[in-house]
Amino acid sequence: MYKPLTPLVIAGLLVGCSSNQAPVEQAALQARYQEQHRPQFHFTPPAKWMNDPNGMVYYQGEYHLFYQHYPDSTVWGPMHWGHAVSEDLVHWEQLPIALYPDELGMIFSGSAVVDYGNTSGLGTADNPPLVAIYTYHDMAGEKSGRTDFQTQGIAYSLDRGRSWTKYSGNPVLGNPGITDFRDPKVIWHEEGRQWIMALAVYDHIRFYASPNLIDWQLLSSFGEGLGGHGGVWECPDLFKMRVEETGEEKWVLLVSINPGGPNGGSATQYFVGQFDGRTFVLDRPFRQALAAESAIPKGIVFADFEGDRYPLWQTEGTAFGSGPSRGAYFGQNRINNYVGKRLANSFRTEGPATGTLTSSPFSIRSPYINLMVGGKQDEQATAVQLLVGDEVVRSATGRNSESLQWVSWDVRELAGSSARIRMVDASADPQGHILVDHIVFSEQAVDPEKRDGIFLDWGTDNYAGVTWFGVPQQDGRRLFMGWMSNWDYGQVVPTRAWRSAMTLPRSLHLRQTPAGLRLASLPVRELEVLQHDGYTLEPQTYRQPLDISELLHFTSALLEIELEVEPLDANAGFALELSNSREQRLLIGYDAARQQYYIDRRQAGRHEFSEVFGGIHYAPRFVQESPMRLHLFVDVASVELFADGGLSVMTDILFPDEPLTRLRLLPEGRGVRVHKGVVTELDSIWHTNN
Repeated sequence: MYKPLTPLVIAGLLVGCSSNQAPVEQAALQARYQEQHRPQFHFTPPAKWMNDPNGMVYYQGEYHLFYQHYPDSTVWGPMHWGHAVSEDLVHWEQLPIALYPDELGMIFSGSAVVDYGNTSGLGTADNPPLVAIYTYHDMAGEKSGRTDFQTQGIAYSLDRGRSWTKYSGNPVLGNPGITDFRDPKVIWHEEGRQWIMALAVYDHIRFYASPNLIDWQLLSSFGEGLGGHGGVWECPDLFKMRVEETGEEKWVLLVSINPGGPNGGSATQYFVGQFDGRTFVLDRPFRQALAAESAIPKGIVFADFEGDRYPLWQTEGTAFGSGPSRGAYFGQNRINNYVGKRLANSFRTEGPATGTLTSSPFSIRSPYINLMVGGKQDEQATAVQLLVGDEVVRSATGRNSESLQWVSWDVRELAGSSARIRMVDASADPQGHILVDHIVFSEQAVDPEKRDGIFLDWGTDNYAGVTWFGVPQQDGRRLFMGWMSNWDYGQVVPTRAWRSAMTLPRSLHLRQTPAGLRLASLPVRELEVLQHDGYTLEPQTYRQPLDISELLHFTSALLEIELEVEPLDANAGFALELSNSREQRLLIGYDAARQQYYIDRRQAGRHEFSEVFGGIHYAPRFVQESPMRLHLFVDVASVELFADGGLSVMTDILFPDEPLTRLRLLPEGRGVRVHKGVVTELDSIWHTNN
C-alpha cells in the first residue's frame, strides 16, 4: 500500500535515493495531495472513503489514529480500520489497513488501549499488548431481520500497532437483541482496578466492567430522556477532568448523535457529572441547564401517544393500527427525534394501508398548537390536519424523512372554536406514511431551530470525535479529534479521489462559566510548527470595511487568524469575509441581535450536491467578555472557529471553485475597536523544503 510520508521521512529518502528517484518520489507525494479541495493541514486518507476516528491511543512516542475506512470506494461500504501514526499530531505517516472484515462482520467503530498490566494475557509484562475493542456488524444478519447483528470483538498487537491478531474467542460481548449496540470506548478505571466500557445502545449509554478486556459485566445505563435524542446515540467517550478555575474533579461523557445536531445533521453532545466506577450521575446544575435548553415547548400536552391504545381518538381504516408504535416497524427505517417511547405511525410492514386517526373535539384556548411531524411529504395523501367543523384550517406533512420535526400552528384567530386534529394516510406508495408525536397547546410557537443538548462543537462538521488513551501524565492534556463532515451530505461532497478529513486535534478544558460548567476546545500547540509568515494589525478603530489582504505581503488560502475585537455599538456585530475572484465568499462573525457567533457558507462555493449544505450556522456565547476573542484556522476546504477561549466552537467545511485568498474585516454600526489582530500564513503538511 502507498504510504504518505512525513517531511522528515521524505527528507531521509532523498538522502538515500538516487538523484532521479528522489524528485519522482517527492513529486508523486505532492501531486497526490494537491487535488482540488484536498485539505493541506488536516489528516485525510490517501484515497477512498473515511469517517469516524477510531482506536486513538498514544504509545511509545506515537499517536495512533485508526479510522473507519472503505478502501474500494469513495462512499460508505464494508468497514475496515485504516491506520496512521504521528509523533506530533500534525504530520502523519499512513500505515497498512489494521483490521479487515471477517466472518463475524464488518469492523465498526471502537477504541484502543495499552494493557500495561497484561490483564488480558495477550502480551507479556515486558511487552504489553495494544488492544483494539471494536464493533462487529453482521450485514447478513441485519438483512435477515435479526436484531443481534452487532457484537463487540477485540484484536491485539505486540509490535507497536504494525500488525494485529484478532482474538480467537470473539465476540467478547454478545448482543442481547438490540439493533444499535456499538462503538465501545474502553478506559482503565484506576480506583476500581478494572476496565470500563461505554457502549452506545440506541438512545442511551451502557457501562460494562472487565478485569481483563475479555469478560464483561453490565453495570448501569445512562441517558434515556436526557440531552438530545434527535437521532441514534453513537461513539461515546468517558474521561475525568479538573475544573480549571477550582481544581474540582468531574467526569465528562461525550455522545455523538445523528441526526439532531444544533445546526442540522450529526453532532457531538456532552454531559458533566460523576462516575464511581459503576454509575454515571449527572451534576444537578448541568441537568438544570439541559432542561432550560430543552426544545420541547411548554404547555398543555394534548396527546403524547405513550399508551398502547388511542384513547379519545377514533380510527378508520387500517393505517394507524390499534395503537401507537414503539419506534419503527419491521422493514421501516429507524425513526428519530420523537418524545418518549411511542408515536402515531401509519407505516405498515405488510404494505400500503390507508386510514385516518381523528381526535375528540376540543376548544381552542391557546394561541399555538405545536406538534412533531415526519414521514412522506404529501399535503394531500399523508398529512396531519386541524379541522374546524369539516373544514381543514391548518395542515402539515413530513419532509420525506423518518426524523420528526416540530411544526407550529398559529391559531389565535380561531380562539374559542371547537376543533379536531385528524391524521390522514391515503397514499398508495409503499413508503407513504405519516408520523406524529407530542401535540402541545402552548402560549408560544416552537422554535424550529432549537435542539436539545449541549454541544462540543456547534458547527455542522465535527462528528464522532473521541479522545486519545494513554497521553503521558506529564503532558496532562485531554486530546480530541473528530470526523470533519456530516452524515447529511458526507457521501456526496465534491471530492473524487478521497472523501472526508479529520478536524484539527484539540485539547479539551472544563471551565466554569455564567451558564455553568462547559467544555472548551483549543487547537493543540503543536500546530505552531506550521506558522510561516505573519502580519499584525495596528490596534485601532475601524468604521469602514478593511481589506486586510491588501496589507499582507503574502497570498494564501491557509491561514491562522487571531482577532480581539470590541464592537462600539452594542446592537451591531461584525464579520470576517474570505472571498475569491469568482465572488464566492465565506463569512465568520458575530450576530448582535441573536448574541451568537455564526458561519455563513451560503455563497462559499459549491452546494448543489445537497439541499441542506448551504446555510448560516450559529453558536451561542457562554461569556460576555470584551473584547471578543476569535481564533480561526482556515484550510482550502474548511474553517474552524475557536471563540472566547474555545467555549464557542464551530467547524464547517466548504468547496469554493478557487481558493479564498482575499480577507476583509466588515464592521457594523459605529464600527469596531481591534485590540489585537494577527494573520499568519500556514504551511502545508505535504510540502517539503527540499
